Amino acid sequence: MKKIVVIGGGTGLPVLLRGLKQYNVDLTAIVTVADDGGSSGRLRDELDMPPPGDIRNVLAALSDVEPLIIELFQHRFENGNGLSGHSLGNLILAAMTSITGDFVRAVREMGKVLNVRGKVLPAANESVVLHAEMEDGTIVSGESKIPYSGKKIKRVFLTPANIEPLDETIAELRTADLIVIGPGSLYTSILPNLLVPKIGEEVCQSKAKKVYICNVMTQAGETLNYTASDHVKALYDHMACAFLDAIIVNDAPILPETKERYAKELAAPVVCDTAKLEALGLQVICDAIIDERDGTVRHDTKKVAALLLSLLAPPSHGTYS
Repeated sequence: MKKIVVIGGGTGLPVLLRGLKQYNVDLTAIVTVADDGGSSGRLRDELDMPPPGDIRNVLAALSDVEPLIIELFQHRFENGNGLSGHSLGNLILAAMTSITGDFVRAVREMGKVLNVRGKVLPAANESVVLHAEMEDGTIVSGESKIPYSGKKIKRVFLTPANIEPLDETIAELRTADLIVIGPGSLYTSILPNLLVPKIGEEVCQSKAKKVYICNVMTQAGETLNYTASDHVKALYDHMACAFLDAIIVNDAPILPETKERYAKELAAPVVCDTAKLEALGLQVICDAIIDERDGTVRHDTKKVAALLLSLLAPPSHGTYS
């Protein structure tokens, strides 16, 4: 059975995992623990635990239980003194952490309860703080604050500097056949995983095929006006190694009214600049990989999963363009 390790966070990662779990593969998700906003941030500060939100969404995506159970797990309270804004799944993970005394064990036990297909591993067993150095030299601290600084990001970094990943995470990376980076916010969902020292080193040294799933839209405060190759260069600048073998980028047109809606948030479709990507030595897969509905653009989970599986197949004479 082929082993796929997916690294990311945010809303993009669960979308991808829903497609991959339909295949007969050994699936592992490595998930960021840098979130400091909303319910996750409150639990992190009040209970001194890693933020559970991204982990919760991945557990829900990989679970194989009755839909009502997942709806319950994902339910967010809209009122109630102290409860408002919290999702039930975050509270359950907080309770399980208190019962077991360990966040990683709490995630593992919840995986059993939810009959999760695959492994869900936090990037570290402690909270980390994400900082961004802006091009004017100022430092913005906190994952939730970085996109709203109104300045261009030069680099991001983590504290504490000596974060240790789980031994299990390193073992999964060393035995992977395919390592998938993204989709997700470049600076606040993807890089916080890769900047955990030993995770970044393992990804660089891995003999697995490594593919980056580029975001469909740019993000104000993070990737304004970025092309696909700009995303890759940012990854390489932080990792100090050119580690990718392939990139998947959307080339399907987006409805004018959807583009107009995103433009209000200073977001635009990411351009697949094939020549620059190929100059970086990448296999470039530009394809129609979006699911557009209700004015929102997401990756098409089935199409992207199928493309990833094709990368594990023996090479043929056909090429993507």
